[in-house]
Amino acid sequence: MNKNNRTAILLLLLGVGSFFTSCKSTDVDTSSSTGSTTGSTTGSTTNNSSSITTTLSATATTTSCASTGVAQIVCLAEAFKSTLSSTQQSTLQLTYSKANAQKWSNLPAGMSARNGINLGSLSDAQLAAFRNLMVAVLALNTTNEGYDEMIGNLVADDYLNTIGGGSTYGAGNYYISFLGTPSASSLWAILFTGHHYTQPFTFNGGVSTGVTPSFRGTEPQAAVTAGNRTYAAFEQERVAFANLLTGLSTTEQATAKLSGTYNDLVLGPGQDGKFPATKSGLQVGSLSSDKQALVLNAIKLYVNDLDASLAAAVLTKYTTELANTYVAFSGTTAMSSQGDYVRIDGPSIWIEFSYQGGIIIRNTPHSHSVWRDHTADYGGN
Repeated sequence: MNKNNRTAILLLLLGVGSFFTSCKSTDVDTSSSTGSTTGSTTGSTTNNSSSITTTLSATATTTSCASTGVAQIVCLAEAFKSTLSSTQQSTLQLTYSKANAQKWSNLPAGMSARNGINLGSLSDAQLAAFRNLMVAVLALNTTNEGYDEMIGNLVADDYLNTIGGGSTYGAGNYYISFLGTPSASSLWAILFTGHHYTQPFTFNGGVSTGVTPSFRGTEPQAAVTAGNRTYAAFEQERVAFANLLTGLSTTEQATAKLSGTYNDLVLGPGQDGKFPATKSGLQVGSLSSDKQALVLNAIKLYVNDLDASLAAAVLTKYTTELANTYVAFSGTTAMSSQGDYVRIDGPSIWIEFSYQGGIIIRNTPHSHSVWRDHTADYGGN
């Protein structure tokens, strides 16, 4: 769907005649009940969007899952599932199929339906169990990366809710599903997806087999405050790409420059398996070691969002393949203007970053980005 059609649909859904053209404050009132999403829970009331991020920001609770690795993830998945009513469990737990795994989008859930159970329908106790699971699969204690990046993304969506985006935006509209029954021996996946954030985790035979396609984006790109924290969930990635491109020589930039213009991602949602047959741009192996390090640093900001046990093998693969990986861009090297675009394309890795016009905050660019793997998307299934 192109941007003009998407904007038109959004206008119809929201019933408004214009969007905000500027915003002077990006504070989110965590006590607000605007945009709450309700659903059935057991034993308590549901959460509004702002209270969801407050609950998820708390320290993970102690669990009886003393194991490590995939066995621990299975244990925590079952612990979360056990907090749900039978109706909620049937909504959460689906069969594993490629069609179910592919049900994600960069659009708000109100414009592109998701499978699973939405965060807005969960009680505090259920959110705490969800938090324990996500803490086990995402990196901790790094500002604006890993689990903290996920929270920042939800906070940004809460902000869009409060400035005119309406009830289709907000943390309550993010969904989790289990595809296949959590198991240390068979095929299953966790899919967490909503506007501007999708992260799958696929397992088979007790090992991680894939963590892509992974989508990230943030509107606004500027810092957003909730409670006592200020988040800039996807700014470090933009800066890393700018450092990479501006660090190239004029000749290297000319080799890396794409002939076309790019207003969005090439391999976004719905574009599975459509990798270009020929790689474009500048081969990383031709660069000096310090410039190769800039490419690897950008890659690490994606891979290291994952818990270290999930990230290690993936990063090793991409590092080994770095010399045969290509960098290409369109627009300016500063990655600060609408139409700026960069990709990293290797034997396995595919990362795109697109800086494009705002949807709710008009005339202000924001990021879309996708991380895919040529062979391991959807766990290679």
